[in-house]
Amino acid sequence: MLDPSSSEEESDELLEEERRDLLVAAGGGSPRSLPPPPRDPRGREAGAARAASPSPSVLSEGREEQERLQREEREKRLRLQLYVFIARCIAHPFNAKQPTDMARRQQKLNKQQLQILKERFQAFLNGETQIVADEAFCNAVRSYYEVFLKSDRVARMVHSGGCSANDFRDVFKKNIEKRVRSLPEIDGLSKETVLSSWLAKYDAIYRGEEDFCKQPNRMALSAVSELILSKEQLYEMFQQILGIKKLEHQLIYNACQLDNGDEQAAQIRRELDGTTTIGRTNGKERKFPKFVTREMENMYIESWRSSVNLLMANLESLPVSKGGPEFKLQKLKRSQNSAFLDIGDENEVQLSKSDVVLSFTIEIVIMEVQGLKSVAPNRIVYCTMEVEGGEKLQTDQAEASRPQWGTQGDFTTTHPRPIVKVKLFTESTGVLALEDKELGRVVLYPTSNSPKSPDLHKMIVPKNSQDSDLKIKLAVRMDKPPHMKHCGYLYALGQKVWKRWKKRYFVLVQVSQYTFAMCSYREKKSEPQELMQLEGYTVDYTAPHTGLQGGRMFFNAVKEGDTVIFASDDEQDRILWVQAMYRATGQSYKPIPASQAQKINPKGGNVNADTTPLYTDRGQKHGMDEFISANPCKFDHASLFRLLQRQTLDHRLNDSYSCLGWFSPGQVFVLDEYCARYGVRGCHRHLCYLNELIEHSENGSVIDPTLLHYSFAFCASHVHGNRPDGIGTVSVEEKERFEEIKDRLSSLLENQISHFRYCFPFGRPEGALKATLSLLERVLMKDIATPIPAEEVKKVVRKCLEKAALVNYTRLTEYAKIEETMNQATPAKKLEEVLHLAELCIEVLQQNEEHHSEAFAWWPELLAEHAEKFLSLYSVDMDSALEAQPQDSWDSFPLFQLLNNALRNDTFLCNGKFHKHLQEIFVPMVVRYIDLMESSIAQSIHRGLEQESWQPVKSITNSLPNVALPKVPSLPLNLPQIPSFTTPTWMTSLYDSTNGSATSEDLFWKLDALQMFVFDLHWPEPEFAHHLEQRLKLMATDMIEACVKRTRIAFEIKLQKTNKSTDLRIPSSLCTMFNVLVDAKKQTAKLCILDAGQEFASQWQQYHSKIDDLIEETVKEIISLLVSKVVSVLEGVLSKLSRYDEGTFFSSLVSFTVKAAAKYVDVPKPGMDLADTYIMFVRQNQDILREKVNEEMYIEKLFDQWYSSSMKVICMWLADRLDLQLHIYQLKTLIKIVKKTYRDFRLQGVLEGTLNSKTYDTVHSRLTVEEATVSVTDAGGLQGITMKDSDEEEG
Repeated sequence: MLDPSSSEEESDELLEEERRDLLVAAGGGSPRSLPPPPRDPRGREAGAARAASPSPSVLSEGREEQERLQREEREKRLRLQLYVFIARCIAHPFNAKQPTDMARRQQKLNKQQLQILKERFQAFLNGETQIVADEAFCNAVRSYYEVFLKSDRVARMVHSGGCSANDFRDVFKKNIEKRVRSLPEIDGLSKETVLSSWLAKYDAIYRGEEDFCKQPNRMALSAVSELILSKEQLYEMFQQILGIKKLEHQLIYNACQLDNGDEQAAQIRRELDGTTTIGRTNGKERKFPKFVTREMENMYIESWRSSVNLLMANLESLPVSKGGPEFKLQKLKRSQNSAFLDIGDENEVQLSKSDVVLSFTIEIVIMEVQGLKSVAPNRIVYCTMEVEGGEKLQTDQAEASRPQWGTQGDFTTTHPRPIVKVKLFTESTGVLALEDKELGRVVLYPTSNSPKSPDLHKMIVPKNSQDSDLKIKLAVRMDKPPHMKHCGYLYALGQKVWKRWKKRYFVLVQVSQYTFAMCSYREKKSEPQELMQLEGYTVDYTAPHTGLQGGRMFFNAVKEGDTVIFASDDEQDRILWVQAMYRATGQSYKPIPASQAQKINPKGGNVNADTTPLYTDRGQKHGMDEFISANPCKFDHASLFRLLQRQTLDHRLNDSYSCLGWFSPGQVFVLDEYCARYGVRGCHRHLCYLNELIEHSENGSVIDPTLLHYSFAFCASHVHGNRPDGIGTVSVEEKERFEEIKDRLSSLLENQISHFRYCFPFGRPEGALKATLSLLERVLMKDIATPIPAEEVKKVVRKCLEKAALVNYTRLTEYAKIEETMNQATPAKKLEEVLHLAELCIEVLQQNEEHHSEAFAWWPELLAEHAEKFLSLYSVDMDSALEAQPQDSWDSFPLFQLLNNALRNDTFLCNGKFHKHLQEIFVPMVVRYIDLMESSIAQSIHRGLEQESWQPVKSITNSLPNVALPKVPSLPLNLPQIPSFTTPTWMTSLYDSTNGSATSEDLFWKLDALQMFVFDLHWPEPEFAHHLEQRLKLMATDMIEACVKRTRIAFEIKLQKTNKSTDLRIPSSLCTMFNVLVDAKKQTAKLCILDAGQEFASQWQQYHSKIDDLIEETVKEIISLLVSKVVSVLEGVLSKLSRYDEGTFFSSLVSFTVKAAAKYVDVPKPGMDLADTYIMFVRQNQDILREKVNEEMYIEKLFDQWYSSSMKVICMWLADRLDLQLHIYQLKTLIKIVKKTYRDFRLQGVLEGTLNSKTYDTVHSRLTVEEATVSVTDAGGLQGITMKDSDEEEG
């Protein structure tokens, strides 16, 4: 990992000035002179040659290099000194604990992981994975990949360290939730199941073949920084933060005795003692920071007293093994309630002897007895052991030949100088013996300093015993209670206690964190004979006192009005006693033995020195003693903490977690401990924190606005005097810095809101934009209690969003490279670019609505104003592109549809400023387009019907896409072309079997396509939309009316050209015309009807009924014309039969000729060919009409009229011959025609009521009578032809 110090962003000059201030405040004197940099041997001659006249540039470079090295050395020294303080905070914390309620931070993604992620999703989209997915999921992943993963905003956020894998998953989840909610319901499959399945597939794609987020077995320090850290891990972390080497840490660790709790507690007491002294001095000399008001000076003194008392109380509250609990509570109570300047007063509570009662555990292990001769080898022996005043224990029995046990006995006692007795017994064999015989005993006086290993002790044997050399091997181990800090024999002489110079057994007892007592004990006593409370005493080495006999190495404890002289038998014991008492007194002066001060071996410690001086000597050897022995009270901890917090934040932002500026629990713990221990003001801490967070945020890092809000609220409540714990002291510097930071923070927040799309891409970090707006409202407040009017906040946010519109559009045009295209491109290219830009703009607005609208929920109209401003910028480019288009160009309609579809569904943007501007541009174009289309369609009807061949168009669906509006040469313009479209569903079912004409189908298609095109515009303004619909309906009505009239005329002309013989077959062109009318009837229901709820409905209904009536009348006329035509064929047949009328010359001639010829040859039957020909004519024309005319209802009407007219003509023909008898040939022909006609029309669906009309009955009766007459006069004349239904003649 890179050194966190490499991310420093302040100038070297400011950094150097800050370090200089810290060193001056520390009173450390001038920095050590640095050795000159080594010279390059290869450069000696060149250097010598230039020595006479060195150039200014060389001198400047050398000076800069020297200054740089000196600056680096000062920074290094400063970091080492700071690390000493930090190490002590970690080693023995007494104010803070590692927080366990902080939000767990997710590991952040880096650029390499983002690239791997892109490749994995691209592989899935290319089908290169084994993950099975449906089309909907693939579309969702493709959208996610194109819109989110490939976004440069996401890449910038990843680069800034503000993105985690969880953010990526949340964005995908939000995207698919909308998609899944819009899917139709599926029986048996809930949408929650689909969501879970899609997320599982996303996770599979994200992981790929191997999970790049998977951590190795031994996690790096940055990977465990979110956990509760051990002391070793905290040391390692702050070594990285401050750039401390491992060797330097080890030297500091050993020299500071960080593993010695007593030494650390003593260090804290010394620091508090120094703080107390400085407090008294500053209070007397009135040395305070400059405060806002003078009354705050007394408040400052009180707050300082309270803070030191709190530190004392915290230290006092640390658990200490068995002491005087009652005293401890009294001491704690006094410390919390007493004044700061009264600490250490003479009126303090005194210790009693019962407060220092100790408890010891003694282990006695008896191994064996040697030299036992007075007992027979087979006799039983055993040992007993006891601590005087306690119970007695016994070993197992053993034979005298082998007296070995290894038995352990455990005892407890309150005597610091207990008496241990061990006795050897043998079983008595005498009958009258009451007790076993004692063979020997040993009495021991163990202490906590006694050897713990087994040793041989000579036993005291009874008189006249043979075992003169009896010895016992045993071990006595007496533990050292935690609150007994040292013990041993000393000579002592005092003024109030120990008034006689003699050797006593002393124990240094810790009653509480602040209370120690020097106690002297006698044998077999649990309470001390005399004791001295060490608070207020100063211990130091002294020269030997010649007048005192006993003891060689002297030291004393001095207090105002009292001096106690101590002496030990050797130097080592004296050093240990002085060190233990030095820790207990809490004095700032560190005693140094005279021998060590005068004679220090550079290669190591003194021969007689213990391990502590040895570590000190090593520290001196490596230059560490200066930092270890420095007095913390003389340092400017506010400046040191500023450096510490800056370095910690830099390290935190560079670790593997997406922290957003939040410290880890371990870092918070150390910083809290440092502030509490060294008196760093909370306001100063948060002001520095705010300053660093703002600086990082300005440089592109992602900082949680909630964190900014927290620190700002703390500083604001402090500066404005609205703290939860009451009004505090506010220095002038704090207030000025707060105002400066407030201005910077306000500018930062406004800039972030102006760049909200890029500072918070896709709503990440979640809730950050909303928190930013909330913080802005807090920053705009003049003080902590007076809320700012909502309108003022709204005004600022409006201004920011106006800037945001410009920022968003500028970056969008840069992304689309629109400026390069708009200047030199062709009109078509400009329109294409503007259309693409419109898609991007709509996407931006949709993303704003999707990801950022919730943050602006308080002011939704401001987001709408932002969108209007954004679109107004786009309208400039849009207007420019549209103005460059040639006249009567219709390629811009897709642009209107795209924008209008996006705007019309938005509550705030629909019919807004831009929307109305868009309508104003396209209203003339739409009107012009419809005008030209109307003219074009009218001319196409005119020209098309003039040149119409009336051939049926079989498949409209195949020909429609190739149909284009015809060019009209009389108009000097390009007529509009219908936009490409898919054939409507109604056309397929209606026209797959159609037989309409090309002109009519073209007309209906154009009218329908034009109406669909205008409908697809979805014109937002209701009035104009109604006007367009009304106009198109009227146009369709007029066009269809014209088509119907022209078709009627063409039908009549075409029908007149057909012959009237039985050879007549209705032409397909007539059927096509018939179908045109049928289609016109159907199309009017679609093309000519307005919504019944509109105001124009009644008038329009009348107008529409006219076109319906026109079509109905025209169809009736066509049917009538066609019926007249086919009936005229029947009249021709009947006119031929009229030649056989009775009494005519032709009839007589034919009858005579036939009779004469019949005698010699077979004569054909006259009239049958005529009947057959007519019947064939009827049948074939029926089939033609049935096949080629689409409307069944009109066919039925036609057949009804045809049948009725035919019967009527026959009836009239017969009525004209009531007085005449029909010729046999006439009779046979008519019978066949009538019967076949009846049958054929019945098969065609003519109803019984029409078939059996009175006319038919009249014809049937007449022909039946004629048949009967002929059968009487000429039995074989009809040859089987009869009006009966059972006739068998061929059909």
